[in-house]
Amino acid sequence: MLIGIPSILSPELLKILMEMGHGDELVIADGNFPAASSAQRLVRADGHGVPEILDAILKLYPLDTYVDAPVSLMEVVAGDTVPTPEIWGTYKEIVSKHSDAKIEHLERFEFYEKAKTAYAIVATGESAIYANVIIKKGIVV
Repeated sequence: MLIGIPSILSPELLKILMEMGHGDELVIADGNFPAASSAQRLVRADGHGVPEILDAILKLYPLDTYVDAPVSLMEVVAGDTVPTPEIWGTYKEIVSKHSDAKIEHLERFEFYEKAKTAYAIVATGESAIYANVIIKKGIVV
């Protein structure tokens, strides 16, 4: 155990966060995301939701200030009758608690391609749909 580190962050995930450098990206995926087939490095966080993982990570992980939007969400597919996901508001609250970073929305397949190049993917048990998020690491000052 360590002081000040959220207990939801596993030793494996902490190691990955430490290895990441400026500009590296991390995907925090919902339960429907094809994490295992997309990941260069996969961390399992089954039993946890994206919001609590995102909040815990952002306590330790600076977002990139050299890009317009260091946070990316998968937009709702055109023609899908799903209303705007409520979880996006939760993400906005969490991100704004830690920084003033902008959030962008990426088309589904653009999001998938970006996820394949991410440093790692955290696979959660999140049941909300369109609940995937990519965060770009900034500089620790």
